[in-house]
Amino acid sequence: MRQSGLVLVLLVGFLSLLGKSAPIGQQEKMRWRELAALDYKLSFDKYIRMFDKKPASQEYAKRKEIFLHALNEIKAHNNANHSWKMGLSEYTDFLPSEWKTMVGYDKNAGDKLPRVEVDRRQVDIAALPKSVDWRLKGVVTPVKNQGSCGSCWAFSATEVLESHVALNTGLAVQEYAPQEFVDCAANPKDCGGTGGCQGSTQWIAFNYSITHGMISAADYPYKGSDGACRVDSLSAVAGITGYERLPANDYAALMHTVATKGPIAVSVAASWGMYEEGVFDGECGTTIDHAVVLVGYGTENGVDYWLVRNSWGASWGDGGYIKIRRFGDGKEPCGEDTRPGEGTECKPYPKLEKVCGLCGILSDSSYPTGGYTKKMPTASM
Repeated sequence: MRQSGLVLVLLVGFLSLLGKSAPIGQQEKMRWRELAALDYKLSFDKYIRMFDKKPASQEYAKRKEIFLHALNEIKAHNNANHSWKMGLSEYTDFLPSEWKTMVGYDKNAGDKLPRVEVDRRQVDIAALPKSVDWRLKGVVTPVKNQGSCGSCWAFSATEVLESHVALNTGLAVQEYAPQEFVDCAANPKDCGGTGGCQGSTQWIAFNYSITHGMISAADYPYKGSDGACRVDSLSAVAGITGYERLPANDYAALMHTVATKGPIAVSVAASWGMYEEGVFDGECGTTIDHAVVLVGYGTENGVDYWLVRNSWGASWGDGGYIKIRRFGDGKEPCGEDTRPGEGTECKPYPKLEKVCGLCGILSDSSYPTGGYTKKMPTASM
C-alpha cells in the first residue's frame, strides 16, 4: 500500500512509542476474560506497563484518550453476542489512521502473471481433512512483528518461503530475512507502493528469491525501517525455483492447496485490529491492503474458519493468529475493491477488482515451489 509523507512522519512517532524499531517479542498481557472480570476497568498506566510502552509526555494525554475509548469499544463488543472477542494489544492506543502503517501490500502483481489452472473436477472438498494446521507439522516459524513499517508483504513472502523450503527438503524449518526483501527487492512498477516500508508484493520477493536466494534472519536482522542492501557481504542459505498463483476467488482451489501443499500467501482487508480470539465474522470491507499467511482451516463451536498468521507480534490476536469465518464453496460473500491503486495493483492501476471471501481472503493467493537449501538446485529440480 502506498504511504504518504504524513504517514512517514507518523511512522517515526510510532517507533518511539514502541520503544524500538526491531520486532517486538511476545508480551504478557491481560486476556479479555481477565478484563471482563474487572468489568473492563484498567488504567492507562497499567496498560503501558503491560506492553512496556513509553509515550512521550506530549503524547500521553492523547494516547490515554484513545486507549479509554478502545476499552469501552472492547467492553461493548464482548458483552454482545459475537463469535469472536476483542482484546488488548500493544496497538490499542493507535488511531485508525495509524493502523494503516501496519499494512503495505499489493495482493496482485498484475494480471499478466500466470495462474495455476486447478481442475475443479479433481477437487473433492469432502475428501479433504476436516481441519488443517501446518504449525503441528513443525514447518511454521514463530510469529514475528513488522512494527510500524509497511513490510507485511516481505513477512508474508518470507514465512511461506520458510515453510515450503522445509517441506520440499525435509529439513528443519529455518528463519530467513524479511529485511533483505525490504532493503533489496526493487519495485519498479510501484506495485502496492514504492517498495520497502512503503509497500510491495510478495511476488517481487519470490522473484528476488529465485535470482538471489535468501539470507538467514540471524545474518540479516529485521530493523523495521528501510536500509541499504547488504547482500554483497552476505551469503544466501536457501532459495526457490518458482512460485504458483491460484485462481482468483476460488474457494475449492484455496482449500485444496492449503490442505495438500502447505501454507499459502494470501491477501486481506485487515480491519480487525482489536481481534483477540474466536471466529472473526465482523465487517472488514473489500479494500485489500494487507499480506498474511494461510496456515490451515478448521471449525470452532460449529463455525468454519480459515486459520491466518499475521505479522503484528504474538501479543496481538490469538497468539499472533486470527480465525476468519469460512462460509463454504459457492457461499462466500463477494464485493469490489474500488481503490486498487491504494495497494492492490501495479501501474497502470485498474479502476476496480472483484474480491471474494470474508475480508477478501479468496481474492489472491500463491505459494513458492522448488525450495532448496545451501547448494544451488540442479536442473532436475
